[in-house]
Amino acid sequence: MKSVAISKCPDYEIHKVRQAVREALGHIGGISAFVSPGDRVLLKANLLMRRKPEKATTTHPAVVQAVAELVVEAGGKPVICDSPGGYTSHSVGTLDSVYEFCGMKDAAKACGAELSYDVEVVDTALPQGRIIKSLRTIRPVLQADKIINLPKLKTHMMMAFSGAVKNLFGVVPGSAKTEYHFRFENEQDFAGVIVDICEFVKPTLTVMDAVVGMEGSGPTNGNPRQVGLILASADPYALDVAAAAAVGLEPMKLPLVRESARRGLCSGRPEDVQIAGERLDAVVVKNFQLPANHVAINIWDWILPKSAARRVNKAFKFKPRFRHERCRGCGVCARSCPARAISMKDGRPGLELNKCISCFCCHELCNFDAVDVTRPWLFKVLFR
Repeated sequence: MKSVAISKCPDYEIHKVRQAVREALGHIGGISAFVSPGDRVLLKANLLMRRKPEKATTTHPAVVQAVAELVVEAGGKPVICDSPGGYTSHSVGTLDSVYEFCGMKDAAKACGAELSYDVEVVDTALPQGRIIKSLRTIRPVLQADKIINLPKLKTHMMMAFSGAVKNLFGVVPGSAKTEYHFRFENEQDFAGVIVDICEFVKPTLTVMDAVVGMEGSGPTNGNPRQVGLILASADPYALDVAAAAAVGLEPMKLPLVRESARRGLCSGRPEDVQIAGERLDAVVVKNFQLPANHVAINIWDWILPKSAARRVNKAFKFKPRFRHERCRGCGVCARSCPARAISMKDGRPGLELNKCISCFCCHELCNFDAVDVTRPWLFKVLFR
């Protein structure tokens, strides 16, 4: 039975985070069970974009610092790393700006961790991949002795839930992520890509920042939600099952959990996860909100043949809608659109609906909350 440790952590005061992280790891063997002296340890945080920690979009620097301090204590060399998403290039300038905004520079300085500025990109074979057989990834992933996965508990407009497994999509460099969105627009195919990537990365340990998560229209434009937990496990699939259950979600309704269960990587059932530390039923958050487009759509995947389910889901397909009164005309939405469905005219975005693949990259990467998601008429009729 896979083990997941849960510790309470009420806020991001560093001494409380240190205590919660150490306590969680203590339940699963301590940091020495995962890091050996001399190890170069990649700390793969969620640094999706330039956002202040209080926005609950990125892994909080206090969590990164607390884990890095334990790596140093075990004799390892912590290296903080990620590749921001969307249209951005994987460049030194982009990384430096993201590290600054997300609080990683201060965290690294406080604990002696290295910030990775290695922008080399490597194409590597994935012979065991189910969906993809090769992967474009950032070089630090290949050079690390160990990888510690540091996700943020969030909702996700395409995948419903962003946790341990989804966080590893960040090893794909910058704008290369859009290629995968365009090639695999079906959510279950895209889930398969992400599980392939997780199987390639094989993180040694995952420590989830669930102190303040994000609900609603995540992973960037949802609402911060107090959860008050740190979760840790050697198994990212089991951790996602436990984390989903901790916020009151049914794990098997989430595309990534379903795909992981289909491959036998987890059962998808919380009762099959061995919980250490806090009892799961004692920490459940009530009324945690999924994105609207995931409230009811997936039921068709369970009751209809696959081809019929896809046709019905098209009738329920959500689309982005631009709020021009908030738009600054920066063009990020157009540059980040994998399907090239968005174009700028007179400083404002326009959408070609027939090209839209509902990946919601425009919504995810807008810094001004200027992209909404519209409900289709059939959804409004059946679920009003």
